[in-house]
Amino acid sequence: MNAALELRGIEKRFGATRVLRGVDLRVEKGERHALIGPNGAGKSTLFDLVSGRAWPDEGRIVADGTDITGQPPPRVLARSFQTTSVFAALSVLDNLRCAMLGAASSRYIDRWLPSRKTDERAQALLDAIGLAARADEPAARLAYAEQRALDLGIALATDAPLILLDEPTAGMNRAEASRALALIRATTESRALLVIEHDMDAVFGLADHISVLVQGRVIATGTPAEIRENRDVQEAYLGGAAW
Repeated sequence: MNAALELRGIEKRFGATRVLRGVDLRVEKGERHALIGPNGAGKSTLFDLVSGRAWPDEGRIVADGTDITGQPPPRVLARSFQTTSVFAALSVLDNLRCAMLGAASSRYIDRWLPSRKTDERAQALLDAIGLAARADEPAARLAYAEQRALDLGIALATDAPLILLDEPTAGMNRAEASRALALIRATTESRALLVIEHDMDAVFGLADHISVLVQGRVIATGTPAEIRENRDVQEAYLGGAAW
């Protein structure tokens, strides 16, 4: 069976600097896979390559059996960013409508005109992300954690089977992060998930598998238990301290 995402020998350079060095990575369908590593390891660059915002100098990117190397953002994936990317002036509900109308592969919508099915789907998503009571408010009025929930809703609205989340709990306090993780678990249950995250409690509480990127190389991939005990990871990422 095809993987949701497979990276094969990915290289990326900026001038003379090699940012990614032969990265191999595989995310299975329905798997929650975390990508961790120190600042500057190349994690966001890798996300840019997968989502079509940049292209690798070498290597292939394959999503569900289709080579998407250097292609525009494919229909098989959706991405959220480190900073919120909602349409601040639009209502919460209209943010989701826009995401659906932009998803050419969605089976729920008329491509050109809003429909009852679009509204029904958007309302169901609002319920799922806990924002039903804020449907008609401008997204700018949402608290930060609520905007991040809306970011997730926008990604889900595309119906993409693969979701990329870039530091979904960044800037949140412990209670907000806990709620965000519960929301991610509940709403991505049937989808593949690749997430960049620095909060180790979040990583170990969410991921089925973890890959560790250090200086542009994947130095280990395994279950949370395997990564927790991996000596190379402890030395390279945490200065020898177990966690």
